[in-house]
Amino acid sequence: MTETTTLPDIVSQDEWQIARDALLAEEKELTRAADAVAAQRRRLPMVRFDAGYEFEGPQGRVSLLDLFEGRRQLIVYHFMLAPGQEAGCPGCSFLVDNIGHLAHLHARDTTLSVVAPATLPEIERYKERMGWTVPWVSTRDGFNADCGIDGGFGVSVFLRDGDDVFRTYFTTARGGDQLVGTLRYLDLTPLGRQEAWEESSRGTDGPGHWWKRHDEY
Repeated sequence: MTETTTLPDIVSQDEWQIARDALLAEEKELTRAADAVAAQRRRLPMVRFDAGYEFEGPQGRVSLLDLFEGRRQLIVYHFMLAPGQEAGCPGCSFLVDNIGHLAHLHARDTTLSVVAPATLPEIERYKERMGWTVPWVSTRDGFNADCGIDGGFGVSVFLRDGDDVFRTYFTTARGGDQLVGTLRYLDLTPLGRQEAWEESSRGTDGPGHWWKRHDEY
């Protein structure tokens, strides 16, 4: 952020309330629009997916079906950590830092797992550095490629019906923003994310360019 950042106007309490009420109307409209998109997302058709992909986890070899841990839904975060890399992608690390307590997902019959093509020892070393306990497995049998991941990141959602697995959703790029609580908090503030795309006076950072691993700030 530069020192020339334009600050909000200073107004009276009454003027502020009028402006706040006007914005609230727009926020409610946005909420309703987001709810409508979420409903469309739930109605997306699904595609049958091979349940036998193999991963390596702390307990040994597991299948895609095993990753559900008996629950009906599975969210997979495709993390950018390749074999031979000592540290994961800063953006992916930022996102994983923002994963909440998994008990809340489990309460709605949903499991979350992180996958990466790095070896399990490499994953475990990076998890220890970051202080993470999120479930994370190694994949190197084409799973990422079959999910449309070519060296990048993404989020895949699966539904289990008995032993049959279906893929229902995928997003990447700024679609991952919706999973990062830190960004939601910054969006409430007058200075925002302090990225150039917001307003020209906010800085020169592109989306995500300021993100670092939490032990590197």
